[in-house]
Amino acid sequence: MASELPTPKPAALLKLLAHGVRWQLLTTLAQSDHTVQELSALIGRPENLVSYHLGRLRSLHIVTERRSDADSRDVYYSLDVEHLRDLYLAAGAALHPAIGLAVQPDGPSRGSVQSAGPSRVAAEGTVKRVLFLCTHNSARSQMAEALLRDLGKGRIETFSAGTEPSKVRPEAVRAMAEMKLDISQQRPKHLEEYLGQWFDYVITVCDRVKEVCPVFPGAARQTHWSFPDPVAIDGSDEVRERAFRDTAMQLLTRIRLFLTVLEREQVQGR
Repeated sequence: MASELPTPKPAALLKLLAHGVRWQLLTTLAQSDHTVQELSALIGRPENLVSYHLGRLRSLHIVTERRSDADSRDVYYSLDVEHLRDLYLAAGAALHPAIGLAVQPDGPSRGSVQSAGPSRVAAEGTVKRVLFLCTHNSARSQMAEALLRDLGKGRIETFSAGTEPSKVRPEAVRAMAEMKLDISQQRPKHLEEYLGQWFDYVITVCDRVKEVCPVFPGAARQTHWSFPDPVAIDGSDEVRERAFRDTAMQLLTRIRLFLTVLEREQVQGR
């Protein structure tokens, strides 16, 4: 599917990225998913101007959008880091082949969790603490907890909780089993269990809990990843199972990108 996306001329891409407002939007979305209203407040620009420049970025699929599960009138915008990287490297390669050479991380590309290879975060520095929040703590947050724990290789303490915990979905258990991760013994927890504790990151993975809990006490940084709820997908068993597998893969991509952020912080001594 990536080959079907528009590929701009190198100079046009760099000009698009170099615009002051668009660069502000990109750097803000690199940290968290946001609505237009939130972006306007964060970068101090009018909403209509923000919407215009988001449209320019969306035209090349650098930024994607999805309607909030909590309020369909709201739209969350996300930075497609992998697509932007591909466009940027292609632009560099057009100038000189050496510029387009990407430095490959240890371990293979997407697909297998076990073969992801250790990160510098796992090998050096202090332990980070990360809490994933979702409404029912039944699927997205449970899968995210397991994925980050596995990829963190013991150097990241991961937890998950919900505002209305229910039970771990069997579809989530099966999706993780396909990645060689066992979450059958994980239990749903209420976020109150973690009140008073300190976390380097609190990451909300559903729109409802983000709007119910916009600020979590004890979070050094709070981030939002706007994922659709696989539990809400209607259809056959096969369709529903695929939705959970797709969500697991999207989480894996986000978490790998998140680890690169932690690695940079490690290098910079934060």
